[in-house]
Amino acid sequence: MSMLYGTMNRRRCVQTILMLGAGLLSGVGMPTPTMAQQQSRVVIVKTENRKVGIKRAMAEFDLAGFKGMPVAIKANYNSADPFPASTHPDTLKAMTQGLKAAGAGPMTLVERSGMGDTAQVLETMQAMDVAKEVGFNVVIMDDLRKEDFIRYSPPGSHWKNGFLLERHFVEAIRVVQTCCLKTHQYGGHFTLSLKNAVGAIAKIDPETGYNYMNELHNSPMQRTLVAEISKVYRNDLIIMDGLEAFVDGGPHKGTKVKPGVIIVSTDPVAVDAVGVAILRMYGTTPEVSRGSVFDQEQIKRAAELGIGARRASDIQLVPIGSDAQEFADRVQAELN
Repeated sequence: MSMLYGTMNRRRCVQTILMLGAGLLSGVGMPTPTMAQQQSRVVIVKTENRKVGIKRAMAEFDLAGFKGMPVAIKANYNSADPFPASTHPDTLKAMTQGLKAAGAGPMTLVERSGMGDTAQVLETMQAMDVAKEVGFNVVIMDDLRKEDFIRYSPPGSHWKNGFLLERHFVEAIRVVQTCCLKTHQYGGHFTLSLKNAVGAIAKIDPETGYNYMNELHNSPMQRTLVAEISKVYRNDLIIMDGLEAFVDGGPHKGTKVKPGVIIVSTDPVAVDAVGVAILRMYGTTPEVSRGSVFDQEQIKRAAELGIGARRASDIQLVPIGSDAQEFADRVQAELN
C-alpha cells in the first residue's frame, strides 16, 4: 500500500500538481525556464568499484536539500536478470547509504517489473535485503489501487488517455533514480534514465482496466511516449551504473562491454545523451548509431519539452579518476 505523509504533505501534493501543470515547479532536478541557457553537469567517475565510484560522484553534488526530506527511489528491476539488465545490489546499497549519510528523510523504493512478478524480482535481485540493511521502505506497484496514482495528461502529449504516475513520485520532496546502460530491442532503442521512468507509471488502470503498456509498446511513437513521461516525472539525482553495459539486445540480455564508469547528474536528457555516446564508443545497434545523439527520438522529444539539455553544448562533463579525462574526451567527440 502506498505510504502517505499526512495532511501537510497532501497539501504539498496538490500544490505540486498545480505547479507542474503551470510549468512553475523548479527543484534540485527540475528544469527551470532558463535550462537552455545553463550547462547540465554530468559527473563521470572512471572506476571498477561501485561503492567508491558512487560515493565520489555523489560528493560532487550539494545534497543539503535532501536533509530530512522524504525521498522516492526508482531503480531498474524490469526483470530478475543480473546486471546490467537490472540494478546491481551494491549500486542500490551505495546510493541509499549515500542519501542516508546526507541526512535524507524516509526513503521509499517504488517498483514495477515488466518481465516478471515484481515481488519475486526484488527478492531475487536482493533489493529486499538491501532495504532491510539500509533501512528504507519498498512499494510494489502490482496491486496498487486507483488512489495510489496521480493521473496526468500533459499538454501536447501523445498518450491517448494520459497515464498514471505512482503517488510517491509526486508526494516525495526528492526523487532519485538509478538506471543501467543498455540498448532496448523492443522498440525503445535504448533504456537509460528516460526509459527507466516507464516503471514509475501504472501498467493497467485499476479503475478502467486500460493497459498503458500495450499502448506504449504497440505505438509507432513509443520513444516519444517514453520521453513525455518525464514532463511530470522529477529527477533530483540520477545515478547510471556503467561498469558494464549491453551494446545490443536488451533490456534483459545482450552483448556485454565494460566501460567502467559511474555517471551522475540531475538532468535525464544529459544522462541519456552521454549514455548513447558511450554505447556508440563500444559499437552498438544501427538504431542507436544513426544520426546525431540529439536526433535520437527519446532525447529529441525530451529536449523539445524542455526537460533538460537541448544540445551537446548544454552539457558540462566533469571527469573524475584515472583515465577519466580521456574517456570524457571520447564522450564529448561522440556528442559533437
